[in-house]
Parts: sequence; structure tokens; C-alpha cells
Amino acid sequence: MASGGLTGVEVGPSVGARLYRPTLGAVPLVVYVHGGMWSIGGLESHDRLCRRLAAAARVAVLAVDYRLAPEHPWPAGIDDAVAAFRWAAEHAGELCGAVGVPAIAGDSSGGHLAALVCLRMRGAGGPMPAAQFLAFPNTDLTLSRPSTRDKATGWGLTTDAVAWGVENLVPDPVRRADPVVSPLFAADLAGLPPAVVVTAEHDPLRDEGDEYADRLRAAGVRVRHRCELGMVHGFLTMELVSPAADAAGGRFFADVADLLLG
Repeated sequence: MASGGLTGVEVGPSVGARLYRPTLGAVPLVVYVHGGMWSIGGLESHDRLCRRLAAAARVAVLAVDYRLAPEHPWPAGIDDAVAAFRWAAEHAGELCGAVGVPAIAGDSSGGHLAALVCLRMRGAGGPMPAAQFLAFPNTDLTLSRPSTRDKATGWGLTTDAVAWGVENLVPDPVRRADPVVSPLFAADLAGLPPAVVVTAEHDPLRDEGDEYADRLRAAGVRVRHRCELGMVHGFLTMELVSPAADAAGGRFFADVADLLLG
């Protein structure tokens, strides 16, 4: 990191967070929700990713340490993400000199929670995130799209592993089709923030991410959508083993910069 480094932050009484700043000057703020099937991961698993995002996009990143399932099933994780976003919106100026409302971002299950933050804030009348950045997000917790079958095994993340995470988060199968749980089933996506949605060709979650981008666009939301050919789920944390993943991650970070600084 450049001179700004990182700082531990407490978001309210129970949600921890970590702040990354690429500079001591004023920059936009992105609230980041990590992936890990709602059950694993945390500030340490996504530390390098958040450092890269802050440095490459020239934004401050507030990484959220939300509660994990199965010890804390639905809706604990989304409640924490919303609380963290609200807190960040109130304190953005003192955190990094940001003017205006922060953006929200996340990968995989974190992308699912980031998308739901936008829907929750719309329902509450704001504040609405400045933008949403979703990397290979879960949007359909029923796991009913074709890619969950076509890419079920052999590409790193398996559909069985995703199903394990879904069962931890939402034990009742009936609840998984509820629009408050699966954003793809929301009746109306109009009025949501501008979006970047990036998916991976060889990912069981590919189709639900692609379809969510299409539905956002159809609802009048400004969307930049790209399916990264040849990529597998989780490529944002694979830059040390794959030059192609490094390049794909760089494109995602450039998307963030373009939308927030362009």
C-alpha cells in the first residue's frame, strides 16, 4: 500500500472492519463484502484483494467482517453488511475524505450480500450506494440455473460446495426463492445504482450472474457486464498463480476506477 496503509475499524457495537487507503488525500470509498459461501473467509482471506483494489483503483476500501453461518444464519450477514454500509455513509468524510455516499462491492457470496444491500437501501429510501461492483456473485440461492449443472465439477468451485454454504445460511429450502434472499427473484430492479457485474466462463455461478446483469439493464440500470472467458470462480485472488487471472482482476479494478473516478 501507499502512504495511508490500513486501519482497524469498529462499525457499530458488533461489526468489525478494516480500512485501506491508497493515499492520505481524499478518495472515493468502497465498502467491500468478502466471499466464502457465507461460512468461511474474513478480513485476512481477502486482505490482498482489498489492498490490490485500493492501490489499483485509487479508492479507499472498507472491508466488512460480517457474521458467518452456520453459527449466524440468515439474516445476520446481510444485517451486518447493511449496518456497515450505513455507518460508512455517515463517516465517509472522516474515513477518507470522501464526498457523497460510498459504493458497495463484493465477490461470490459477498457479491450476493452487496446486491442485497442495494435492494435493502432502495426499500428503506436510501442512502443508495454510489455504485455496485459484483464479481461472480451468487444471486439465485435455489441453484437452479444451467451452469450449476454444466460447471458443477472440475473447475475449482463445485456446486456441492455452494449448496453446503446455502444450507448453512438458509436451512429452509422454501426461503431460498424469497426475493429478500435471492436478488435474482426480485420483481423489480429499477432504481438501483450503476453496476459492474463480472462473471467467469467456467463457474457454476456464471448464469445467475449473467442473468442478474441482464435484468438490471432491462430495468434501466446502467450496467457494465463482462463474462471473463477462460476464467474460473474466484479469479480475483489467483493473480499469484495465473497471469490471465491477474489481467482479469486488473480489468475489474479498472472498471471500479472508471465508474467512480472517470
